[in-house]
Amino acid sequence: MDINVRQLRSFVAVAKLRSFTQAASALHVSQPTLTVQIKRLEASLGLKLFDRNPRSVALTRMGRELLPALERTLQDLDSVLSDARGDASEQRGVVRIAALPSFAAGVLPDVIGRFRAQHPGVTFALKDVIASRVLALNRSEDVDLGLTGGDVSFPDIETIFTAHDEMSVVYPDKHPIGEQRRITARVLANYPLVMMDQGTSVRAVTDLAFNRAGLLPTPASEATYMMTAIGMVRAGIGLTILPASAREIVAEPSLRSRKISDTNFSRPVGLIKRAQRTLPPVSRLFADFLMASKRSIFKRSRP
Repeated sequence: MDINVRQLRSFVAVAKLRSFTQAASALHVSQPTLTVQIKRLEASLGLKLFDRNPRSVALTRMGRELLPALERTLQDLDSVLSDARGDASEQRGVVRIAALPSFAAGVLPDVIGRFRAQHPGVTFALKDVIASRVLALNRSEDVDLGLTGGDVSFPDIETIFTAHDEMSVVYPDKHPIGEQRRITARVLANYPLVMMDQGTSVRAVTDLAFNRAGLLPTPASEATYMMTAIGMVRAGIGLTILPASAREIVAEPSLRSRKISDTNFSRPVGLIKRAQRTLPPVSRLFADFLMASKRSIFKRSRP
């Protein structure tokens, strides 16, 4: 069945206006062109849709039954096309992004808030997941973007930009480490530490930094979530090392934090996407916005 949108619009216009002349004018086509469209639609359906005489145009019974359904079809199509045009013009759409929990609760909400102040028609679907899930969701294209920690080097993943997230030591108020002039791996090795789980990017950075310094940390405990590590520090179990961007650092007023004066205590950060895939316009716009904001969000630590 060969039916096109022009034929449907022609039918609805004639049905509503009860006039081929007025319908042709409303559609900005000639009356012969409109007549051809109606005849082709009737031929495709195998139905007569209008009874015509020199003075009037009336819908047949089948025409009356088809009219509501075809009107809804055109309305739905117009709505879809309008949304698509809005997405293409970067005025509307959904940015789907997966991020590590520290980013999802820390830096991203503020960036998203600033972005939406400029683009209020854009909404976000944010998934806070561990690094392996950030990769998996990008590979399956369940999300458009991923914000993750650690080095990412896979042929099916494209890194849009990289940055670095400084690491800080978190300790109880009046702890002796707060009196140190500089916080280094050698200083940290003197105190029991609440280490992050071995599957986290923070633990990978911490282990590598101690290894490069030729030192071994003194683990007091392990935690999967940063807020759990904060609770253990508050309980006096040990100090912990977390990204400076982590909002958990300022969640407990009885604790203090200082950035570590060692460039090895710096977590690589990457904004990623599936390789060889075109981002939706709004996601591309947000990626550019995030890239422009990265210097104020992530800063490489310096001695």
